[in-house]
Amino acid sequence: MENKIKVFENKQVRTVWDAEAEEWYFSVVDVVAVLTDSAKPQNYWYVLKNRLKKEGSELLTNCKGLKLEAPDGKMRVQDVLDTKGVLRLVQSIPSPKAEPFKMWLAEVGNDRLNEIADPEKAFTRGVEYYRAKGYPEEWITQRMMSIKVRKKLTDEWQDRGITHEKEYAILTDELTKAWSGLTVREYKSHKGLKKESLRDNMTDMELILNMLAEATTTQISQIEKPTDFETNRAVAREGGKTAKEARAAVEKRIGKSVVTSLNASDKPALKIQAPKVNNDSDED
Repeated sequence: MENKIKVFENKQVRTVWDAEAEEWYFSVVDVVAVLTDSAKPQNYWYVLKNRLKKEGSELLTNCKGLKLEAPDGKMRVQDVLDTKGVLRLVQSIPSPKAEPFKMWLAEVGNDRLNEIADPEKAFTRGVEYYRAKGYPEEWITQRMMSIKVRKKLTDEWQDRGITHEKEYAILTDELTKAWSGLTVREYKSHKGLKKESLRDNMTDMELILNMLAEATTTQISQIEKPTDFETNRAVAREGGKTAKEARAAVEKRIGKSVVTSLNASDKPALKIQAPKVNNDSDED
């Protein structure tokens, strides 16, 4: 997740870029502050949120909690919405700024549209993000490839009728457990993670095997063309099992488990370490 500050009419709007979902998320409180000029936007959102809940609004279904930097500099979980969600929020708040704000949203998204037209821009953006975080160059190469492989898989799942976020999560769990022996939640716990991205905390080798599982699942799906959730689930397991076989071969050769507790707190350790070469001569 990449935290950014956007500015609308001299007011800050905290945003988060989700590389996996390829989507911007916006702080709901900040959007409310912009549209209402309220001195207490948290209170305004609290009242509006309760009203929407009573109305059974779908807006709250799309509202999620992500960590954003608070005024005191600490990272705290805040309500956020994607672009579509923000547009629905705008409709719920009478404001003369509604139309200008919609245009501003379009401008924020324009950079992403340019990246879609020119994928090299998206690649460069991702590289710069991970480089700024201090990840090793070799690891960054694998991570960027993993994003591309994941996108192909989610596109394939969408073509096969997978539309709900929960279904994507279940299929990902099946695939991950098939090759690693752990669900995503268990894998995160093994690495001491909570809401952090699992892939951002994988070693080179873990990323490679996860990519193999996802790429194989995509290929099998394209061949077998599953038509319902359960058959998609079976295909995800098969893709994961292929990577499991590769994992077993690697572990037999290197003599240790590929699945590790290493995480991004020690970024240099995430890249594959070349064996040390003894250059000492036998000659005195």
